[in-house]
Formats: sequence, C-alpha cells, structure tokens
Amino acid sequence: MPELYISWSGYHRKIEALAAKIYQSNWEFNQIVCIAKGGLRLGDILSRIYEQPLAIMFTASYGGTGNRIRGEIKVSEHLAMINEKLGNKILLVDDLADSGISLQAAIGWLKERYATEIEEMRTAVIWYKGCSVIQPDFYVDYLPDNPWIHQPFEKYEQLRPEQLDESAF
Repeated sequence: MPELYISWSGYHRKIEALAAKIYQSNWEFNQIVCIAKGGLRLGDILSRIYEQPLAIMFTASYGGTGNRIRGEIKVSEHLAMINEKLGNKILLVDDLADSGISLQAAIGWLKERYATEIEEMRTAVIWYKGCSVIQPDFYVDYLPDNPWIHQPFEKYEQLRPEQLDESAF
C-alpha cells in the first residue's frame, strides 16, 4: 500500500484549500459538525474561518497496532455543542473519506436524530480515497490508489506522558 506523509504546514494549507473550495461554491451553511477525532482540527479551523458554530460527533472504527485495523463503526449517543439547536444547513467534516463508512454513518445518524431540523447537509474532507463508498461534496485531493496517510499528529498516538522531557520546554 502506498503511503503519504503530511507535514503540519502541508496539513494547514490543505485545510485552507478546502475552505476556499467551499467558499467558491457559494453554498451557505449555518452549522459545522465535525467527526472526531480526525475531523476535530478541520472543524475547529473551518469554524473560525467561517464564524459558524461547531458541533462534535464522536465515531470510532480503527484500532489495533498503529490504529490501522478497521472494525465496526461506533457513533456517540449525543452531539457536543453549545447552541440549543442544531443549524438547518449542515457542513459535515472529517479529515478523510477512507472507506467512507464514518461519513455514511454520521449522515444517517444526523438524519435520524435531527430530521425535522436539517434542510440541507453537505460533506467536506481533505482527502477522498478511491475505495470510499461515498463521494464527499467538497474535497482537496482525490487519491485513487488509496494510500495510508501519515498525518502530523500521528506521533501522539505512540507518545506517552512519561516519555516527555520537561527540559525540552
């Protein structure tokens, strides 16, 4: 399997490119929902750029060594959000559409629980892989060869508190 390594600066440039694509579409939304963990940074930055409220949905499907083994998708019971009501035009974001299962599950979950509130929902990711079962509405890179993406925060999945060196600060 090919591998793709992303730096912090490259990661942030991709988020800005995604923000620009969404803006250029002229689509207006009033709520961002990010899929955690991968979509947290993306959701936070888009929320700041667009000055729209952010809600967080937690999902999990990867585990095992290096978090490379895909298992059954789990979705949180509730959204974490400040506003009393969810917006009616939702931008659902995640870092990537790998298998697309997380995006599919999130869309279904939101439609099931907020059917009367949601008028429109679109999806946005940085990377859209060829093996995904869903095509996001907005994406920066299409990756037909489905590489494993090494994101800059990946090192923290192996780092433990006892390994930190206070003298480095």
